[in-house]
Amino acid sequence: MSPWKKTTCLLGVFPLEWEPLESSVSGCSSSRSLTLLGSQPGTPRSLCSFFPRSWEELILSADVTTFATVMRESPTATALSMSSNTLGRHLVACLLNISEARRKDLVETVARAALYNTEGVKREGTTVLNIFNDYDYNRSVITIVACVDSIREAVLSACVKACGLIDMSAHTGVHPCLGAVDLIPIYPLGEEVGVEHCAQEARAVAQGLTERVQGASAFLFGWADSRLQRGLAQRRKEMGWFKKTPDMKAVRPDVGPQPQKRYGLTGVGASPYVMNCNVTIDTQDISVGRSIATAIRESTPGGLPGVQVLALPHEGTVEIACNVESVKGDPPCHLAAEPWPSFTIDGQKYCHPPASLITARVAELAGRQGVGLKGTALVGFTPHECRSLAEFALSQGIAEFWKEQRRIRM
Repeated sequence: MSPWKKTTCLLGVFPLEWEPLESSVSGCSSSRSLTLLGSQPGTPRSLCSFFPRSWEELILSADVTTFATVMRESPTATALSMSSNTLGRHLVACLLNISEARRKDLVETVARAALYNTEGVKREGTTVLNIFNDYDYNRSVITIVACVDSIREAVLSACVKACGLIDMSAHTGVHPCLGAVDLIPIYPLGEEVGVEHCAQEARAVAQGLTERVQGASAFLFGWADSRLQRGLAQRRKEMGWFKKTPDMKAVRPDVGPQPQKRYGLTGVGASPYVMNCNVTIDTQDISVGRSIATAIRESTPGGLPGVQVLALPHEGTVEIACNVESVKGDPPCHLAAEPWPSFTIDGQKYCHPPASLITARVAELAGRQGVGLKGTALVGFTPHECRSLAEFALSQGIAEFWKEQRRIRM
């Protein structure tokens, strides 16, 4: 975490406040405490019914990954058993990005479409862990987790519902976007899920979307872009995603017809897990944000590996919005003062910069220009957190996990 005392941030859409504390829970000692805050600043929030009431403060070591460890050790949360660990080996995640955040019921309807069929019967082995909404961006990210053989139908059902409810010709928001369903990334979480399996599922989702929604179209990226395996940032640039007024007539989708105004264009792909980390700086000067974004971007000499970044106006401040892609191998020695989250896919090691490193770098650059930091937000989870919480939710049969955690943030 960052070096500042009482740095307020958001992990998994939990507002957190850190400060030194000597204590322990379930034998897990730590020098930092985690307090969940309610809707009013400084108001503690209960950790939901499956935690003892005395756990208003949950003691962690360095990040929210230990959250799952404490759940494992709790006598009231025995979910992460051998069966859930076996299930976890086959899990994948989809952080579905839709171009709507201002109508709560609509966003939740899309989320539920991933979980239930048209008769209202729950899909086994599928959960929605989190819904992250941003009013200014008018964009929501829905974290869907399922076994790799079940993810396609869950995601497609949510996409079809979103396309029926969102009209891109009437969309407004400061975040770039091209489609009602703007992004469908599929990430492997379990050891038994490989590159090709995720690529196949992503291509099948793109094809299924254009078949079920007449007029929908898609471009492919990452492992799903089988010939070139171009990254998301490159493909977005090719499609005009970063432009204020993209020329949709010039776009050549990989799947489906020429993009229509109502549905727009959807990016569909598969890759190692991408973490979304947004750092807010206390200024309205977008030029300050853009200079910071340029400095930390991976393509800049001295930038952070895997970091793709935009500076966007946000709630009277500027947000440094980062897509943190996982990179192959070990972190650079000069940036490895603290451990980087890592995992393995098909025998290949991947890692990504921790949110604390990104936050510290942004704070340093902003400070040089006399600008302070307001906070850091993770949209969803790190890969390990995502898998651990999914194992817990699925073992408990909790489909609408975002409701259990009161994590929807409008």
